Amino acid sequence: MSLNGVKIVGVGHYAPPRVVTNEDFERWLDTSDEWIASRTGMKRRHWASNDEATSDLAFAAATSALASAGLESLDIDCFVVCTVTPDYYFPSTACIVAARLGAKDRPAFDISIACSGFIYGLTTASALIRSGVHRRVMLIGAETLSKILDKDDRSTAILFGDGAGAVILERAEADSFLASELGADGSKPEMLYVKASGSRHPIDHQAIDEKLNLIHMQGREVFKFAVHKMAEATDRALAKANLTKADVTLLIPHQANKRIIDAAAKFLNVPEDKVVSNIAEYGNTSAASIPIALSESVASGRVKAGDVIVFVAFGGGLSWGAVAWRWAA
Repeated sequence: MSLNGVKIVGVGHYAPPRVVTNEDFERWLDTSDEWIASRTGMKRRHWASNDEATSDLAFAAATSALASAGLESLDIDCFVVCTVTPDYYFPSTACIVAARLGAKDRPAFDISIACSGFIYGLTTASALIRSGVHRRVMLIGAETLSKILDKDDRSTAILFGDGAGAVILERAEADSFLASELGADGSKPEMLYVKASGSRHPIDHQAIDEKLNLIHMQGREVFKFAVHKMAEATDRALAKANLTKADVTLLIPHQANKRIIDAAAKFLNVPEDKVVSNIAEYGNTSAASIPIALSESVASGRVKAGDVIVFVAFGGGLSWGAVAWRWAA
C-alpha cells in the first residue's frame, strides 16, 4: 500500500493567566525556591481558575493553531485531544472542543496515556493521514492537573501545571513522519496514578478523605524509569528512521523534571543547545508539555525547514515513546 506524506502546518499553545511561583509554595509547604529549582528546574507554573476546564485550554490552543495555519475549523477532518484530566469521564473532551470550534459533525476522540499522550497522538494522527483516512487532523495536548493535585504534598504539588498545545497535521507529498517507537508496562500502575478514579476504586467519601482521588507518584522509581526509557525510545526511533544521534537538530522532550531532561540528553550525547526546555515557566503539563514547547520553538524561529526533531516522553501507564520528525517548510 502506498502511503501519503504528512506535515505539521499549524501550531499554537495556551497557558492560564494564573501563575504560581516557587515562592508561593513557601506560604503553605515546607519548601523554598532554591529547593524546588535545584531539584526540578521549575520556577513557575500556570494553574487554571476554578471555572476553567480542560476543554477551555484546548479550545484556546486550537484557535491559535488554526490562525497559525490560516485555516478554519471546518477545514479539519478529525479532532484528537490527549488528556488525563478530561472535562468529564464521557463524552470525550475532543467532542466538546470540536463543537465549540464550530465543527460538531466531525469525528473527535480522546487519548488517555498521561504524559506520553502527545507521542501516541502524533503517531495516531499521522497514521490517519498517511493511510488516507483523513486529510487534516487537529491534535491537542491539554491538561488541568492542578484540579487533581494534593496541594499539601510537597513531592507532587510543586511539579504540575496546566496548559494546552495544539498542532494541525496535513497530507503532504514529502513525509515529515520518519519513525515512531511506543511502549507501555501496566504491571505497576501504582508508580504513577490516581487510585480512586475509575471502576477499580470508584470515588467515594472515604477515598476523598484519604485523598485517593489525587495524584500519587513514586518519584525515585519513576525518575530511573524515565531516563532509561526516554533514551531507549529515542535510539530505537532513530534506528527505524536510519538516522543517528548526530542527525538530530532538536530534542523536544516531555518537560517532567530538568534533571530527567539533562540525564536523558547526556545519555544520548545530545548537546544542551539542541535540547528544548521550558520547564522553568510551565512545570510538568503532562500531554501538553511537548506541543507547548514546539509551539514556542516555532514562534521563536528555532525550528527551521529540514530540521530533524525528536519528540520523546514517558508517563503514567507506565508508558513511553519517541517520534522522529523532519520539519517541512
